[in-house]
This record gives sequence, structure tokens and C-alpha cells, in this order.
Amino acid sequence: MGRGDLTNAEWDRLESFLPPGGARGGRWSDHRRVINGVLYRVRTGVQWRDLPERFGPWETVYKRHRRWSADGTWTMLLSRIQAAEDAAGQIDWDVSVDSTAVRAHQHAAGARKALAVAVPKGDRRGDEPGRSGFEETDGPVGRSGQIGECLGRSRGGFTTKIHLAADGRCRPLALVLTPGHYGDGPQLERVLEQLSVPRIGVGRPRTRPDQVLADKAYTSRKNRRYLRRRGIRHTIPERLDQQRHRKNRGSRGGRPTGFDSERYKKRNTVERTINRLKGFRAVATRYEKRAYIYLGTVTLAALVIWLRT
Repeated sequence: MGRGDLTNAEWDRLESFLPPGGARGGRWSDHRRVINGVLYRVRTGVQWRDLPERFGPWETVYKRHRRWSADGTWTMLLSRIQAAEDAAGQIDWDVSVDSTAVRAHQHAAGARKALAVAVPKGDRRGDEPGRSGFEETDGPVGRSGQIGECLGRSRGGFTTKIHLAADGRCRPLALVLTPGHYGDGPQLERVLEQLSVPRIGVGRPRTRPDQVLADKAYTSRKNRRYLRRRGIRHTIPERLDQQRHRKNRGSRGGRPTGFDSERYKKRNTVERTINRLKGFRAVATRYEKRAYIYLGTVTLAALVIWLRT
């Protein structure tokens, strides 16, 4: 077993959730060896062609990662591990929300434009970057251009932004990708809508945290209305210009927003979660041309954090 590979205990937690394989003439080769190959690449950021021979053909490792990023296998594994942790009472539901910009390598540009796909009337999945439908092998359809692949220009250059919610133990609960120039505040609702931890046995998935902590970028009235409508307590500081505007309006400005400075100190958990994610070199720098493959890379890094925390 090499450094960074799945331990026996970690493999035992994942094996039962994986599709059957390994039989002679079957669809899948050894899952553990291939997953270790993907982990090696996510941890080191090497080119796929430079994977060590002990992981088998690099094409097999890459295609498995691409396929499982497209069909949601990585996301399924993450949700199963989260469900087990929640059933054991190991999730701290004081959730912190933030984002981080990731520099995109020059090789991340130039993805071929996807063919336009007709979207059924009333289906708005194609309106959101990174949330289109999936094909089995080739990933999301109906996407094209840098915005569709979550690439944008910001002060940091050619970037992608990862928006995430983290629990109180510095583990990612929900992930959303946008182009790097997108603001943080408008993505709060999207991030919290992605938060869904299944129950083991009967019962609906848990989607509502006990508390949401966020910085001033998320202090808009729209976000506060959304949190109140869902009955979610929140600790978000108010910007100085909002305070002046409210005071200038007198009684029409409404009451001051509540703010617990002691509880707000716990918001550093999301910053520490980001540091953990960026410890994986293929997360800290985006090399993938396709957004769905990069999201699979980030999801796998989050899965490893859950397994090893």
C-alpha cells in the first residue's frame, strides 16, 4: 500500500457501495486499485499519463474517474458516508458557508463546445452553471463556453470558484462550482439547496442545519428572507453601509439584525475546510477542461476528508 492509498478500514467502508466488478470479462477492473490511482492523481496533481504503473493503465483510471464524475458515483459515495456519520451523531450541524477561488491552469481552457440539446418546457436545469443533466459516459449535456464550464476572469486571473458549506468538524457538506467572477452572496441558496444527508433506514434526508454562519458577503436581505422562510437560525454580520442606510430611514428602516459575536467565531471551520481541500493539488489548481470532471475531483477530495476525520 502506497502513501495516500485507501487503508483497509477505509476500503471496508466504501466497498459495499460500489458497483459490482472484478469478475473475468466483466465491465469493471479492480475498484480499489483504480480508486487509489485517482486518489494519487488528485493528491499530487500529476498528468494522467504519468500515473505509476502499479495503478494499471492510465486510460482505465482516467475513464473511471470521468464516468463516475458524470453519473454521480462520487457524490453517492460521499452522501453514504455522510449518512453513516449522521446516524452515529458525528455531524455538527452548525454549518458555515464560504467560497474560494481556484486558479485554472492554461490547459483547462479550450474544451470543445457541446452540441445544443433541447430542454423540455419547464425544465430549468440548463439555466444554472454546473447543474445540467448528465449522460452516462460523456457528462453534462447542453453546455458550452467558459461560463458553462465554470471558468471566468477575476483578479486572480483565469479562475473557478468553489462554494461550499462545512459542518462544525471542518468537513464539506455541499459543493457548488461557478465561474471565478461570480459573487458569493447570490450562491447561498444554491449551496444550501445542495445540502442533503440521507437517513439510514426510513425518513427524509436532512436538509436543514441548526445554524448557518457566514461573512458579510452573504448579508443581503434576500438571503436573510430565505433563511427565515426555511426556519434556519443564522449569524451573519451586517455591512456598515447597510447599517447607515437603516438608521437614515428611521423607524422605516426596521429593527437591527441579531448578531452573536461569540458564535460567529466558529465560522473559521469553513476556512479550515478550504485549507484541507486545497491540500489536494488537483483541487488547488484546476487542470480539467470540463466542470463536471473537476467537480468530481473536488467531491473525491471531500470524500477522503470524511473518511479520514
